[in-house]
Amino acid sequence: MRVRVERDLPVPMRDGVTLLADRYAPVGAERAPVVLIRSPYGRRGLFGYAYGRGFARHGLQVVIQSCRGGFGSGGMLDPLGDEHDDGMATVEWLRGRPWYPGAFAMHGPSYLGYTQWAIAPYVGGELKAMATQITASQFRDAAYVGGAFALESALSWTTLTNGISRRFGGASVLTAPRLTRRAVLSGRPVAELDLVSAGQALPFYRDLLAHHADPAVPYWHRRDFSAEVGRVEAAVTMLGGWYDVFLPWQLRDYVAMRAAGRQPYLTIGPWWHIDVRHGPVTRAESLAWFRAHLLGDRSGLRDSPVRLYVTGARQWRDYPDWPVPGMRPVRWHLQRAFGLGPDGPLEAEPDRYRYHPAHPTPVIGGPVLLADSRPRDQRRLEARRDVLVYTSPVLREDAEAIGPVSAELFVRSSTPHVDVVVRVCDVHPDGRSMNVCEGVRRLSAADGGDADGVRRASVDLWPIAHRFAKGHRIRVHVASGAYPTIARNPGAPGWDAPGVPADVEVFHDPSRPSSLVLPLTAA
Repeated sequence: MRVRVERDLPVPMRDGVTLLADRYAPVGAERAPVVLIRSPYGRRGLFGYAYGRGFARHGLQVVIQSCRGGFGSGGMLDPLGDEHDDGMATVEWLRGRPWYPGAFAMHGPSYLGYTQWAIAPYVGGELKAMATQITASQFRDAAYVGGAFALESALSWTTLTNGISRRFGGASVLTAPRLTRRAVLSGRPVAELDLVSAGQALPFYRDLLAHHADPAVPYWHRRDFSAEVGRVEAAVTMLGGWYDVFLPWQLRDYVAMRAAGRQPYLTIGPWWHIDVRHGPVTRAESLAWFRAHLLGDRSGLRDSPVRLYVTGARQWRDYPDWPVPGMRPVRWHLQRAFGLGPDGPLEAEPDRYRYHPAHPTPVIGGPVLLADSRPRDQRRLEARRDVLVYTSPVLREDAEAIGPVSAELFVRSSTPHVDVVVRVCDVHPDGRSMNVCEGVRRLSAADGGDADGVRRASVDLWPIAHRFAKGHRIRVHVASGAYPTIARNPGAPGWDAPGVPADVEVFHDPSRPSSLVLPLTAA
């Protein structure tokens, strides 16, 4: 089908700013259903080819709009802050176009998915379908994972968006991670790292430092749409990756929709955020979704709403829901002599390590925004004295874990402020220790302990669908740093307080049974 393109359509916002949009229309179908895409990364190039022309060739109109502050659109980009008002103004503009048929859909990954959630609860039945990928209805919790500042992801994204709309700005996708790495290794204070990565102060980076993760902070009121997810009437499909930075909150959106009686579709593959392998799946699933809910052709939809790739087993599986039916939470206890198993712990002295913020415990792999987050061998990290390593006996049969993962640790620290990092690894027969999932909980002076100063730390790890194969072992790391994925904890209030070493004890006796909770299923 031939496609006609209209460039640089002016779209007025309520505050007088004008945003620009391109329209792709199939020739001969002037009032075809509309797919709206709102992007801070430009509206041409890959977006124009894959989504504009790609969807239009199948009988859909596509409107790709540049968010304010970039690629010709007026105003200043205030990340997350203007997407509700600007999105609603864009829908009002659509209603006045002679080619608008009275219904539309939305599409896009990451920030483009967030722009969908920013208006979806408020436009009613006019919005027929949403195709969201590697995204969530709020980014606050991804910026402060377990209360710890996600330094590498926040700095790399703000560095990227600072330069992407300039001439040759597309190279920022490649340079931002390198500039971020240089910054985090510079030794400069956290509040000044943007001066190293971007050569200037970055307002959004500094806003993130100033407004912590508490949802009650007014800054987040117009940037968090998670409470309204259940109101969305549109048919929603979600695509995510086991190693994506937004996966836990994407799954919360899925669960919220299910609790409201909706039936979204969900696909999770062995992908990370910028993994190009989920691109073809995104295009195929989104097109099938739009054909079903805009054009009445349901032949491309699968029967089961949930499709998961089980890592370790290397299998795609279909399920009726998430969490998957038949999942059984099982506690694997930290045991003396650095053992790990489902048996309750025996009496034992706590294990100890020292975390020094001047030499923070590093990270190898794990979910970050603009880097390859595939699993990596952790043996070099496990050799450090500031990482405790607990390992199960060799498994006598396969153990499949599909669902949420959490840990409950009993810790005592010489500092009131300390991070508790927990990581799960799959140890292969040849000794390779490959990370599967991880999480962190930042403790402060407000997290009171018992009479002995021992505190219970509840840590949410990334969800998984993984087979620990027969002959392998399950391993758990406990540490107090994962730098630069999370900012170093100085041991005292303030981002750049003088670093105070933390002497940390981890208890694992019958009265303080530290454990990992794995969602085991029948293999």
